[in-house]
Amino acid sequence: MARAFLLVMDSVGIGGAADAEAFGDSGADTLGHIAAACDRGEADVEGGRTGPLKIPNMNALGLCRAAEAATGDHPAGVPRVPSPDAIWGYASEISRGKDTQSGHWEIAGLPVPFAWHYFPDTYPAFPEILTNALIREGELPGLLGNRHASGTAILAELGEEHMRTGKPIVYTSADSVLQIAAHEETFGLERLYRLCEIARRLCDPLRVGRVIARPFVGTMADDFSRTGHRRDYAVPLPEPTLLDAVAVSGHEVFGVGKIGDIFGGRGVTQLLKASDNESQFDRTLEAAGRAGDGDLVFTNFIDFDQLYGHRRDVAGYAACLERFDRRLPELTGLLRKGDLVVLTADHGNDPTWTGTDHTRETVPVMAFGPGIAGRPMEPRNSFSDIGQSIAAHLGLPPLKHGTSFL
Repeated sequence: MARAFLLVMDSVGIGGAADAEAFGDSGADTLGHIAAACDRGEADVEGGRTGPLKIPNMNALGLCRAAEAATGDHPAGVPRVPSPDAIWGYASEISRGKDTQSGHWEIAGLPVPFAWHYFPDTYPAFPEILTNALIREGELPGLLGNRHASGTAILAELGEEHMRTGKPIVYTSADSVLQIAAHEETFGLERLYRLCEIARRLCDPLRVGRVIARPFVGTMADDFSRTGHRRDYAVPLPEPTLLDAVAVSGHEVFGVGKIGDIFGGRGVTQLLKASDNESQFDRTLEAAGRAGDGDLVFTNFIDFDQLYGHRRDVAGYAACLERFDRRLPELTGLLRKGDLVVLTADHGNDPTWTGTDHTRETVPVMAFGPGIAGRPMEPRNSFSDIGQSIAAHLGLPPLKHGTSFL
């Protein structure tokens, strides 16, 4: 029997979404614009990365050919590979959002047909009935924030007041999300988690996608920093996914990084927490050593999105792509006959685009493993084709949504 590895590079979109205009993202192209900036010398870092984008391993698997197929333009400065080693192409999303949760659910075979609730970019952002209930049930002296904000900026602005008053910082973004920041020591990590559990229950009727615990440490505005103890509380899934199918079959699902949070723990039998790309890759290699026939290893690599996309850091994003690419051979060296790896993304986050939100883009799909011959695939009309293909590879019954490309 086979094993499967599903690796999601959070936000590494490749432009070209047919409905991008409806999201205000017509022309967004995460990979293409990063490559162009590198080729122009605009992503050079003194003492760090320089020159054209260097991603030879992903390029050999068809990443840039997929980008060319999606947009009509090959990423600048990256050699064109005539015959990639993977089954390569791109997929479009049918879910109505451009968020991490919708993207991952659809990848796992569950498109999101309903619209998430988004809080308005006003002050206050949250309805009074929600904040009053959160204060009452959380036994809080009050709340700070109550608006759209950058997570790092609002810590610098309100972190000291939070420590002084005990009022947690509650904020949102362009995503369907309610985030609560609190100091790990003065407020308490477990207390923050309990508060987020209350908020999750209160947000369920509104169809808010995620409640996120954002713990931080430090003593003053200049040295506040978020820790790796972030925890996401996702709205309950309405239907089974690929993860459930694997688990029901009696096999293991290794959820690496925030996969357990995105799916609310459902279908994940082995949770391997990790807070950044490097540790997430380490845990993926660990899972590769532990996984047996019929198992699934599912990893979200968060740094592309969290550290560089939202912060509109082109050079940092480019360097992150290059670091990830250099590590890929560590995984391929552990693959066994019959293994399948699918390398993809969940949405875009073009660091050259306006604002700080995700961008509506197609995503690359590269399927490879020992004995798998490279070839182009037809454009996929749903991310669900990825989950359906993995189900077919593992010999599982067909999922409700999607068409296999294998």
